[in-house]
Amino acid sequence: MSLRDKRRVQSVRTSVRTKRNAVRDALPSFPGVPYLYILPFYVLFGLFLAFPVAYTFYLSFFRYHGRGSGYILEFDLFVFEFGVPRISNLEFVGLANYQRLFGDALFIQSVENTLVITLLQMPLMVLVSLLVALMLNAKFMQYSGYFRTAIAIPVTANYVAYSAIFLVMFAENFGFINYVLTAAGLPTIPWRTDGFWSRVSLAMALDWRWMGYNMLILFAGLQGIDRRLYEAAEIDGANRWEKFRYVTLPQLRPILLFVIVLSTIGSLQLFAEPMIITDGGPANQTITVVMYMYEEAFSRFNLGYASAITYALVVFVTILAYVQLKVGGE
Repeated sequence: MSLRDKRRVQSVRTSVRTKRNAVRDALPSFPGVPYLYILPFYVLFGLFLAFPVAYTFYLSFFRYHGRGSGYILEFDLFVFEFGVPRISNLEFVGLANYQRLFGDALFIQSVENTLVITLLQMPLMVLVSLLVALMLNAKFMQYSGYFRTAIAIPVTANYVAYSAIFLVMFAENFGFINYVLTAAGLPTIPWRTDGFWSRVSLAMALDWRWMGYNMLILFAGLQGIDRRLYEAAEIDGANRWEKFRYVTLPQLRPILLFVIVLSTIGSLQLFAEPMIITDGGPANQTITVVMYMYEEAFSRFNLGYASAITYALVVFVTILAYVQLKVGGE
């Protein structure tokens, strides 16, 4: 492009910019215009998050009797009429849904199952994630980036897809794991018909999926530790274990606590894996709180009771997270 053409293009751009600014200055200005740009977010937030959360809490004090009819409020603006429809037909029962929780044997069992699966899965996952992060952060480790990527890939797997794969792997008659055990001369394991082993199978599936994710978080924490602390420890004669105990762990404690709390919260909300891999069996040994809530809401249509289960879980998770943070010193 010649110099004349470049000047012509620049002249056109300047002219367009001048006309655009003139149009903008001619338009009337209104107070609060910036808020119009963020209004769509708050509308969507209110419709799809704030309202469901508030309505679920409201619903927990009622017994659901099907879809409502008619309108709660009606407006007549002469030109047209509109109203706020009645979403559901409800019967006020006060705290009856919450009182029912304490006498519901299946709910108590679901809480126990959820806690057992969490205790089987979470400590091992955090420990393995920490060990892998330490190994990849070591000075002698080569191609660390490739290994981190490979180990973190499982977290991208779809819940249903990877649960279906583990369902096939844990099959008792034709499953891959029992096939390997048989080939090695070992007895097969009743992965889906024994209460303990069915919980172990869920813990193994969860560890496989989330280990890489937590490893990346812990690896980032290790990268943030000042190397001069290790140099000072070496000058004082500290060995590897002492450097890990007195330098790495104290510096990594906030990140480690974050991983533990996050993993615990995720385990207490377990749903897809037990639904697909074990279907809550055997004999409800792997039914979790969220599974039970789902069955009450969408199989039995006890929406009021399911809402009470939801908020009972929210309170329990909040208390447990608070206790973990306090014990962890945060």
